[in-house]
Amino acid sequence: MREYKFPKGFLWGGATAANQLEGAYQEGGKGLNLADVLPGGKDNRIKLLSSTGFDFEIDESKYTYPNHEGIDFYHRYKEDIALFAEMGFKTFRLSIAWSRIFPNGDELEPNEEGLAFYDRVFDELAKYDIEPLVTIAHYETPLHLIKEYGGWRNRGLVELFERYVTVLFNRYKDKVKYWLTFNEINGATHMPIFGLGFSPECEETRLQDSFQGLHHQFVASARAVQLGHKIIPGSQIGCMLIYAPVYSFDSNPENVLYAQKESLIFNNFCGDVQVRGEYPSFIDRYFRENDINIKMEDGDLELIKQGTVDFISFSYYMSRTDKKNKTPEEIGQGNLIGGVKNPFLKASDWGWEIDPVGLRIALNELYGRYQVPLFVVENGLGAYDKVEEDGSINDDYRIDFLREHIKAMGEAIDDGVELMGYTAWGCIDLVSASSGEMSKRYGFIYVDKHDDGSGSFDRSRKKSFYWYKNVIDTNGEDL
Repeated sequence: MREYKFPKGFLWGGATAANQLEGAYQEGGKGLNLADVLPGGKDNRIKLLSSTGFDFEIDESKYTYPNHEGIDFYHRYKEDIALFAEMGFKTFRLSIAWSRIFPNGDELEPNEEGLAFYDRVFDELAKYDIEPLVTIAHYETPLHLIKEYGGWRNRGLVELFERYVTVLFNRYKDKVKYWLTFNEINGATHMPIFGLGFSPECEETRLQDSFQGLHHQFVASARAVQLGHKIIPGSQIGCMLIYAPVYSFDSNPENVLYAQKESLIFNNFCGDVQVRGEYPSFIDRYFRENDINIKMEDGDLELIKQGTVDFISFSYYMSRTDKKNKTPEEIGQGNLIGGVKNPFLKASDWGWEIDPVGLRIALNELYGRYQVPLFVVENGLGAYDKVEEDGSINDDYRIDFLREHIKAMGEAIDDGVELMGYTAWGCIDLVSASSGEMSKRYGFIYVDKHDDGSGSFDRSRKKSFYWYKNVIDTNGEDL
């Protein structure tokens, strides 16, 4: 049996986001944020991702339950962290809800109740020697900044974000070493509502507004890196990408070139800016051909150059297969991020193609391009789980998925990739961001809550809980 050697001190753990598990959406002085107005249910969310002119108002008829209640982590964090410790977590990735700290996003002084909540969470993690990995912005833009400022299209959010991160760094400088600036920053052009906090007024303005918003986030991220290094000596601050290798559908050079261009724009553009500290040359033609004109202020490019990240974190769920000229039948047959169906891959219950080898490819591509440490901070299988009569949940399909992806990481490490750690996505069942469902479960821990809002929030261990505990105990050698 092939044995894999993960580095000593490898950071095994799990990943979550505040808006998908905390609940308590109007407790502790918290203001409303983006997630609080997102409709629940797969059909509603899918329409939202491709919509224009979304009004960002709470509409109870569209079932807003899931994000409002989450899985009640706000009140049950001690129980959940104890379960993470039982699995042997070395790290726990969580996000801070901006609107818990600044309810509207533009106040001059932070909300003490919100700060104190995360103090309690970090103290509980410290009790079990679990290192927090904190995402500063994870699809949680304060609603006031969306409705009154227009989201990240507005340059004013750079200053407000700087105020926010300065408070975080000063408050938690003795409790948090690892930070991520913006979650899946490169997904913003595909899903500006999530990443940039605005709904395009029309398709004609989508790209211009999205890349302008991205520029503002690049500036904000660079400033955050500089502040973090100054306020917290020894801190490690990373970017966070969604990474999906792009395969050509066949060996037709036109399709190979198309796949390469798509990969550069989606996978590499944001990484080049945040890691190399400069806009890449290939983006000039793309901007020119799509009538994109980025407005920059004096000093922006210098700031971006001086505020490069320490490491790259990324999510990996799937690869993408694509071709230049798709037939009407092929359009929409690929994954969530587009493309065409790959005949060599099976798919999950939600149509996401399963490709463990693609993770090894992603790791080698990223490390070969940037030569900085990498961190897989999201990877997992959304699936329907069945609770047996005896209460057990035999999620062997999840174990198989994770085993093959962890093996791929082991192979990449043997290839020479410097990998810091792995946090499985949704280590405890939570609300799906893409579909607004509880039934799309990722966790090692089952939460008794359902799409219609019924259930008790009770927690129970799945079969994968014990399997992942053994993976951590053996540092990945027993797969």
